[in-house]
Amino acid sequence: MAVSVWILGDQLLLNHPALAQAEEGVDRNQIIVLITESQTRARRLPYQRKKLVLLFSAMRHYAEKLHSSGYQVDYRLATTTTSAIREHLRKHQPEAIITMEASAYGGRKYQKNLANLFDIPIIILSNTQFLTGRYNPVPDPEPSKRYVQEQFYRKMRQHFELMMEPNGKPIGGKWNFDKSNRRSLPKNTQPILPISFEPDQITLSVMREVDQEYQGIGQVFGFDLAVTHEEAHLAASDFFEHRLSNFGTYEDAMSSAHDTIFHSRLSPYLNLGLLDPLALAQEAQKRYLDGQAPINSVEGFIRQVVGWREFIYWQYWRLMPEIASSDYWQADRPLPEMFWTGETRMNCMSHVINRAVQSGYTHHIERLMIISNFCLLAGIEPSAVNDWFLSAYIDAYEWVMIPNVFGMGLYADGGLIATKPYIASANYINKMSDYCRNCVFDHKLRTGAHACPFNYLYWNFVLEHEETLRSNTRMSRSLLGLKRFDLEQKQLIRKNAEEFLEHL
Repeated sequence: MAVSVWILGDQLLLNHPALAQAEEGVDRNQIIVLITESQTRARRLPYQRKKLVLLFSAMRHYAEKLHSSGYQVDYRLATTTTSAIREHLRKHQPEAIITMEASAYGGRKYQKNLANLFDIPIIILSNTQFLTGRYNPVPDPEPSKRYVQEQFYRKMRQHFELMMEPNGKPIGGKWNFDKSNRRSLPKNTQPILPISFEPDQITLSVMREVDQEYQGIGQVFGFDLAVTHEEAHLAASDFFEHRLSNFGTYEDAMSSAHDTIFHSRLSPYLNLGLLDPLALAQEAQKRYLDGQAPINSVEGFIRQVVGWREFIYWQYWRLMPEIASSDYWQADRPLPEMFWTGETRMNCMSHVINRAVQSGYTHHIERLMIISNFCLLAGIEPSAVNDWFLSAYIDAYEWVMIPNVFGMGLYADGGLIATKPYIASANYINKMSDYCRNCVFDHKLRTGAHACPFNYLYWNFVLEHEETLRSNTRMSRSLLGLKRFDLEQKQLIRKNAEEFLEHL
């Protein structure tokens, strides 16, 4: 009797646990692998079309790989996932379906209801795509307690033996080298561009389909991402060879000339299952031990992959579904049109939005300190911001965006994830980038027609939420700046902010 293995499109694991379990009970030729492309799901938001190409092409290449390994593969393009499963069951009549837990709340809820929908045994395995599925440092979190990423990260490092001395202390004597990772990019620096991949026939076919059938952000033209495990590993090797050594030092830097700088750009492949987080962290560690990369870069990379990424996934499952409707600041302004067009006189916003629209990528500081910072200061409605992030980025999935947007970016959860609101004036943007050099606005001016909007929006936000912000000890330095303003200056700040937001 045949058994079906349903593999979700973002779970393209080289060693999938559902396949392993199926093979314990039946011969490989009795396993039918179901993979579905749901047109309804792909049209839920106006997704970045390069992301759709990446997703569908990676899924189809994965199906080809399974087929060549001896599995029967039922690859279905359907209106909905439900209709695809129904037709699969009608045709193959398996005795059970084995699948792995979805990474998203709604997907996992749907899986649990499958037995009721189709009256067939459903075996749902634990998700092993994330390291917290292999080791949970906080298995029984208290509902109202604030959990700090740093402590979570240290437990992950210890458990997986990453950058650790035999005595249990961190290599280098410190857990965190973040203070060494805040330099702006020198003027004439020329980072090596990431490796690109020529689309093969499968990818070209997907590009034509997406171009013709899906209306979303950006264009399919210029797609050059990895779509197989082999290509994703080449992309990882390219990062370790050419950019890891400088990654840490310039991790927070932003540049109008370079979008990647020394970042890895591996998150799309991690989030699809084409790369394994632990393997990446271990390779980074090896580069340090072999003397090929400095400790601040290696620790910084491991902290992103094993610390922050896993912490975000853990927080997502701890806080869902309530976090997805949180709005601590009562922000209700609609998302401005410029987020779809990139048309704005603000040089930093123009560069970052246009990059997201054209390529589906900007690095994490641009997402946090440009896009999210602006949306928080401008009072943009959190769900609208989250939908834009989900739509615009090639690595965007619900589990990563909801905690990053509602928690880290907008502090809409009231501090359950981040320890303070990440707000900044133009001074920070000027310090960490070259965006201010060619901008029509003056980053030094706080008010007036030529003042940078980030300045009066920042101080307007501080004035409006002064009492709330004072309760956060990490915001005390920012609030000291209010002592410099007399009543007239405060009124002018408010007036400039109101006029800007009225015409946004």
